[in-house]
Amino acid sequence: MRTEEKMADEKAIRELIERQFGCLSWSPGVSADWDTFRFDFFPATPLYPAIRPVKQQSVNAFIERLSGLAETKLRSFHEKVLGTEVRVFGNVAVAIAACETVENETEVSRGVEMLLLVKDADQWRIAGQAWDSESDEVKVPSYLWG
Repeated sequence: MRTEEKMADEKAIRELIERQFGCLSWSPGVSADWDTFRFDFFPATPLYPAIRPVKQQSVNAFIERLSGLAETKLRSFHEKVLGTEVRVFGNVAVAIAACETVENETEVSRGVEMLLLVKDADQWRIAGQAWDSESDEVKVPSYLWG
């Protein structure tokens, strides 16, 4: 793969990740952009949230759960990318994204998301995603702080 192509792919993946985190934010009177969020995934993409024991979710189930929370106890949710690492090989890639989340304008948390991506018809899409939350025992690595 030529360097220019690889750099363009890495840029496209970083933009996809930024878009994902950006459209997953909401506040009273402003909804998350669920259609854009859903578009970046293949239809059967499995998601693995940080909750244990592990329970695979579909993208639609994830959206349904968060939409319900947005209408009840999670009145605002803002997520931003702190830094990413991307590795591309042909039409497959992996990305590691550190993020910061602010819930209800007061509760701040950080975590790391791992994404498996596939390029199809010149479009990068997420084929699998899992994430975990930072804790006292497990910190977000400093190399992911942008």
